[in-house]
Amino acid sequence: MLGSSGDACRIEPPFRCDYGYNIHVGENFYANFDCVILDVCRVEIGRNCLVGPGVHVYTATHPLDPDERVDGLEYGKPVTVGDNVWIGGRAVLNPGVTVGDNAVVASGAVVAEDVPDDVVVQGNPATVVRELETGE
Repeated sequence: MLGSSGDACRIEPPFRCDYGYNIHVGENFYANFDCVILDVCRVEIGRNCLVGPGVHVYTATHPLDPDERVDGLEYGKPVTVGDNVWIGGRAVLNPGVTVGDNAVVASGAVVAEDVPDDVVVQGNPATVVRELETGE
């Protein structure tokens, strides 16, 4: 179903995606119930990542210009998630974002901009609320 996956990949049903072959996950990946990944282009998720229930990852987007949007134009921007990332329940990753290594995305966060390594983000839009020490 996925473009590629490492060892110990587990996805709880129901899981929904557009194509599947654009999704690439590293070893020791876990996605809880009700995960949605709109993969009109590449979604790259690193090793040792946890995805909470109801997380949505979007690569699909539309023009801001209403005439272009009404004409049905759609395009995609890839999403990249680093290693050792935890994405809390009902969080949303918007098109084109990168989540850095060891980051934690709090439940319900809406990630609209890149997330640095070793931080916790929360809110809408997601903002850094804490820096993490290595090994924390």
